[in-house]
Amino acid sequence: MICIAIANQKGGVGKTTTAINVGTALAATGSRVLLLDLDPQGNASTGLGIGRAERDQHSTYDLLVGNATVDEVAIATKVPRLDIVPATQDLSGAEIELIEFEARTHRLDAALARHAAGRWDVVLIDCPPSLGLLTINAMVAAHALLVPLQCEFFALEGLSQLLSTIDRIRSRFNPGLSILGVALTMYDRRNRLTDQVADDVRAVLGKVVFDTVIPRNVRLSEAPSHGMPALIYDYRCAGSEAYIALAREVIERLPKLRKAA
Repeated sequence: MICIAIANQKGGVGKTTTAINVGTALAATGSRVLLLDLDPQGNASTGLGIGRAERDQHSTYDLLVGNATVDEVAIATKVPRLDIVPATQDLSGAEIELIEFEARTHRLDAALARHAAGRWDVVLIDCPPSLGLLTINAMVAAHALLVPLQCEFFALEGLSQLLSTIDRIRSRFNPGLSILGVALTMYDRRNRLTDQVADDVRAVLGKVVFDTVIPRNVRLSEAPSHGMPALIYDYRCAGSEAYIALAREVIERLPKLRKAA
């Protein structure tokens, strides 16, 4: 089982949209996918149509504090082969509660290690917009990171901070952590700054950056309000087509991860 954390400490860069739609595309190709919603806002859960009643039964909070196993908290979504562990506001207090736990940075890793063998092929973790204990748990559990990066100037400053954090996680907790790729999001061809940022990121990171860029797209923004991925809400829109292309690139990079896992 390959575990990929979708992380960036900056909010509004498309982490949740990426998690939902890449997960849907992977499931459509036959992979059994588990999406872990690790953001207290629970946007990934909302975007996949998971109601409050379903979340109140079990959530990623229960997983982290040891109240339930991943097999007990995972629930099926309307997307075939795509399951989710939903999030609730309880996660907001988990950062403080986990401080008292032994091996607090490895809680998620340990929980995933106890899953039923063969149930899922890929785990995607939708991280909160911070570099706190929840995101650290995700990075410790993950084999690789998928980093959505908004095409704007301040995103470059945030990227350097994220890369420094990744280096610290490697040195202290997870030496095998790699970067699966950086996905350029909210790309607007009408804005010259967008092209400049994209060029700068590619100049610094090279082939780590995916060829596919995710455009600004109204349908991508509308889909969560209907409780479904954009790939189902409108698979012909530019945003859906871009995420399908991005998923193809992710699939191409998975064999290398499987060898390292």
